Amino acid sequence: MFNEVYDVIVVGAGHAGSEAAAAAANMGSKTLLVTMSLQNIAQMSCNPAMGGIAKGQIVREIDALGGYSGIVSDKTAIQFRMLNKSKGPAMWSPRVQSDRMRFAEEWRLMLERTPNLDFYQEMVSGVIIEDGKIVGIRTSLGIEIKAKAVVLTNGTFLNGLIHIGEKQFGGGRAGESAAYGITEDLVRAGFESGRMKTGTPPRVDGRSLDYSKMIEQLGDENPDKFSYLDITQPLKEQRSCYMTYTSQLVHDILKEGFDRSPMFNGRIKSLGPRYCPSIEDKINRFADKDRHQLFVEPEGWNTIEVYVNGFSTSLPEDVQFKALRSVEGFEKVKFLRPGYAIEYDYFPPTQLKHSLETKLVDGLYFAGQINGTTGYEEAASQGLMAGINASLKVQGKAPFILKRNEAYIGVLIDDLITKGTEEPYRMFTSRAEYRTLLRQDNADFRLTPLSYEIGLATEDRLRRMEKKRDESDAFVNFFKETSVTMAEANPILEAKESSLITQSDKMFKVFSRPQIDLDDILKFEKVQEYVKTHNLNREVIEQAEIQVKYSGYIEKEKNNADKLNRLEDVKIPADYDYSKIKSLSYEAREKLKNIRPVTISQASRISGVSPSDVSVLLIHMGR
Repeated sequence: MFNEVYDVIVVGAGHAGSEAAAAAANMGSKTLLVTMSLQNIAQMSCNPAMGGIAKGQIVREIDALGGYSGIVSDKTAIQFRMLNKSKGPAMWSPRVQSDRMRFAEEWRLMLERTPNLDFYQEMVSGVIIEDGKIVGIRTSLGIEIKAKAVVLTNGTFLNGLIHIGEKQFGGGRAGESAAYGITEDLVRAGFESGRMKTGTPPRVDGRSLDYSKMIEQLGDENPDKFSYLDITQPLKEQRSCYMTYTSQLVHDILKEGFDRSPMFNGRIKSLGPRYCPSIEDKINRFADKDRHQLFVEPEGWNTIEVYVNGFSTSLPEDVQFKALRSVEGFEKVKFLRPGYAIEYDYFPPTQLKHSLETKLVDGLYFAGQINGTTGYEEAASQGLMAGINASLKVQGKAPFILKRNEAYIGVLIDDLITKGTEEPYRMFTSRAEYRTLLRQDNADFRLTPLSYEIGLATEDRLRRMEKKRDESDAFVNFFKETSVTMAEANPILEAKESSLITQSDKMFKVFSRPQIDLDDILKFEKVQEYVKTHNLNREVIEQAEIQVKYSGYIEKEKNNADKLNRLEDVKIPADYDYSKIKSLSYEAREKLKNIRPVTISQASRISGVSPSDVSVLLIHMGR
């Protein structure tokens, strides 16, 4: 069936695999996407939502680069919220509640409309490596399919083991079998593997809930969207989510099952996500708290299925049911399925290059949970980058690598490669030292030109970005050049308890005050006239507002980034012998030999490499 040699084979069709396949195919590579189930492409295995704190920035970046996640999220959203709006724009994070069934359907349809992309449904049981180079994959039927590059995006399926109380059984997620053979092939090839754990809450029947006892959570009054393209539109109507709380009674019932919990009786030895703990872990770690929030999230427009966010658990199903029935609003709850935990194989990501190509095997790429991350958005961004770089590799071109000051995706990959992870890695705004530059509103400015250069972002996407940039820059110049009188400004300044001006001043200076917001700016007749004359949309207006109000912070952060980027220019030879530098600390020598940083800047971010070690390296590099 497979006589041809594919340019790129992608194994797994979750969020990472779907983005990888789309990127490679759209860059002109003949691509094959192999999955155990074509019905479950881009399945939302856990919560039915995309985006959130830092994650929303990643989805915007994926879209700016030409990926599909933002478009699919917009087309299948049932609610939109911009989180952290009360804080500065570096913290604003878009999030959508999604229709789970429509999300997977839309992803499949978009992939099926993608040129150069073939599909095959079967379990991949191994990889074929010859002379340190990947040459293809082997399926459970014994079929060998050849390729110039392979991207592994196996999610939680590698030797997956599901736990519910004292029961355990093999599986990649509920109702689907685990994948066997790939880990063993990679370990034989010299890779180091480990085990991680994640979990998911019970799904319940929404008809059995009493929403009158819960706190309603509405979507934004004027909802935005993820994609910068016009092919999607903001929501006209939205579905509400709800919030309720556990109680001391609920905690006491949960504790009754601790002796049968795989987390506490030693069955689960691997680490789960620190920032998304199970409910039993929460009440154990935070014993002083007498309640925890639960977010009640509909799984779609029309389905009765509801996701109980915050109640992830691997406790016995009878304990889950009894405890949840003691939550306010859940007194008559009916389960559709219990929550469970899952253990799976991963490969410490220090074994990768920044292109996500493995150091051991030429042409082999890892993306997603196989690298020790958690979250759809983190997985999708890695898949996108792996697909891009696999395609560039086949074309004989240099890899595409994003820096820490260019994208959250760059921060994510650099953290993984440089520091590694022993627990599921999740992105936060606090992980990005240049988050004022890496805002959700300017991802297209930052990344679309770069993506266009490598052949992924379309010319239409680039022209839209340029139009938006030119319009916002012109609007900012208008503020710099236009004066506002005392009569115009002081009534608004007084209402905002801001000091009055004593003479006419430039709008830029007046509008940069922290008390003045966009609604205030739009009250000025000169601004209204400019907006109307130039037909500016809200996206351009908000972009200009951010540039005016935060110009000082943005400029300072650019300067800091430029200083650090100078260390990126100091390259370290791939075969550099660190053992000869006796003035390096022992830990630094070991870490540097293991990770093999490409630049002094990367070396400086390795845990255990001190500033004095960096100074020693700089001296030996002739700096």
